[in-house]
Amino acid sequence: MPPSANIPIAKELAAELYAAGQASLYGLTPATFSAILQEVLAKAVQASASVERWNTQRAQEFLRSLRTEELALARGCALGNEYAWEVFLTRFRERLYTAARQITHEESSARDLADSVYGDLFASRVNGEVRVSKLSSYGGRGSLEGWLRTVLAQEWINRYRKGKRNVSLEEEVERGVQFAAQAPPDEAAPPADKLSIATDSALSSLSAEDRYILASYFLDERTLAEIAKSLKVHESTISRRVEKLGKTVRKLIMERLERAGMSQRQAEEALQADVRDLSIELRSLKEARASGAPPLK
Repeated sequence: MPPSANIPIAKELAAELYAAGQASLYGLTPATFSAILQEVLAKAVQASASVERWNTQRAQEFLRSLRTEELALARGCALGNEYAWEVFLTRFRERLYTAARQITHEESSARDLADSVYGDLFASRVNGEVRVSKLSSYGGRGSLEGWLRTVLAQEWINRYRKGKRNVSLEEEVERGVQFAAQAPPDEAAPPADKLSIATDSALSSLSAEDRYILASYFLDERTLAEIAKSLKVHESTISRRVEKLGKTVRKLIMERLERAGMSQRQAEEALQADVRDLSIELRSLKEARASGAPPLK
């Protein structure tokens, strides 16, 4: 971890954010919440494309930009606080199902998807072992609702890809081609899988700051002004970067599809026909739309 990732948080600021986030309601002590803030700050510094630009002032501005109440709520749930869970369920349970329906377009699949994700969010103790809640990875940089949509979309994509692999295997068994030698992944993969591979590769090649901009704009629904403020640049700069990044990502995907054996025409058709969530994470990958369509609501 770079030295600047250990920027200390003043006690006064930690106390201010603790109060603003109503963290005591969700079972968090001042020391616990301060440690959470330090963790979130360290991750933000590590993910930044310009680590050397971080200083105490920038760290303070970053911490004040966090959604401290939602951060406290999520971490309280992750630690098993009953009141935090009551609040979480009241606010987000139905929204979770609504978002799942918009992803799956089918009621029973939506319920199954939402219940599965809900299970991953719930911290529990089984046979003496603690099951870590996914909510422990929420960092308060975007809305908790937007983060939940990300988790839903990722789970749905994982199921889709797993289903595609299972169907392919069944079809091979029916044709008597069991245990056939596999060709290299890029050459053997069908167009949909090639697009997934190309998309992941293209997004992984972007800088952490570019991924942050895309995730903030398409996933967390932050305005250009909010993103610009967090990066200390003009709003018009972010507007140009979002437009440029859209073109860059498309170009990178095209290049990777052609390297995987597609003709230019086939690659263009794949991009037009397969509108999918792009995996972007602030530190690795998180979800954003490949087509430029608005984020899930």
